[in-house]
Amino acid sequence: MNVRLLAFLLFLPCAALAQGFAGLGTDAEGFKVPQRGYQFQFPADHGAHPTFRIEWWYVTANLMGDDGAEYGIQWTLFRSALKPLDSDGWQSPQLWMGHAAVTTSDSHRFAERIARGGIGQAGVTANPFAAWIDEWRMDGPDMDSLTLSARGADFGYDLKLNAQGPLVFHGDGGYSVKSADGQASYYYSQPAYAVTGTLQLPDGDVQVTGKAWMDREWSSQPLSEDQTGWDWFSLRFDSGDRLMAFRLRGARGDYTSATWIEPDGKARAIDDGALVAEPLETARTAGRNIPVRWRLGLPDEDLDIEISALNPNAWMGTSFSYWEGPVRVTGSHSGIGYLEMTGYE
Repeated sequence: MNVRLLAFLLFLPCAALAQGFAGLGTDAEGFKVPQRGYQFQFPADHGAHPTFRIEWWYVTANLMGDDGAEYGIQWTLFRSALKPLDSDGWQSPQLWMGHAAVTTSDSHRFAERIARGGIGQAGVTANPFAAWIDEWRMDGPDMDSLTLSARGADFGYDLKLNAQGPLVFHGDGGYSVKSADGQASYYYSQPAYAVTGTLQLPDGDVQVTGKAWMDREWSSQPLSEDQTGWDWFSLRFDSGDRLMAFRLRGARGDYTSATWIEPDGKARAIDDGALVAEPLETARTAGRNIPVRWRLGLPDEDLDIEISALNPNAWMGTSFSYWEGPVRVTGSHSGIGYLEMTGYE
């Protein structure tokens, strides 16, 4: 999200565990923090920002197979810094983690990779763009035209992504506030990729087409200490409009934010308090009660929808576990999208 996942607690001091979900509320002493009014520079900002503590390149896609089935895929590369500096070799403080998944209505397959920085095992370059961890890769001449690949024990995929619209900057020109205390991240998306390619599954290869959404975010302390998790939605409506929305849950109440994206890519920021995000039904998944059906509302946009998980069991049993999977949308607007939920115990 967007706030989007995980400061890699396995690499952070144990004292961080109580300070915001996944340690994302820990003090950012020594690291840079986002500032309002930042002027993004491309292609450089597609690359890594080692003086900030956490960062991610996050792709989700809703796909249709030539077998008539619906599929969802995830490809994520996370970066976490132990210190606010960069260096080569084994002295590098940069640590990397990758997640990949393929989800259907009755299966959820996922894999994880963990790597050190500075030795070539994982990293990101901006021009030409390349992001990798081991043999998993997302690369291309620029962010408008990418190839995407990953492999797990029982799945794989090779996809091509071509942007059909502009980048979208969330919040105040990409400065995305995450709490009433003012914690924030830099956050932009490419929500309009057309996708073609192949899934490798136990029953054979499946040719797929569909749409993908990529989130780019970096910060050093994006949450308050009391915030325990989030629910993040990326939705694509049949009307051509799109919506990014999130609810951050905390001891002092919820903090919400959203971006309404018109078919031509024009975006409107929606401030805290305007979004209605109400769980309607839970499912028992991985020993947890997970909301798998939601009501979302935005009165100013005449939006009143229900969101249902394609597969309620889309649990990512990775080093930092969370729920992530494709969803269907009905109500005032119909469509498809992705949902991520963290912090459910």
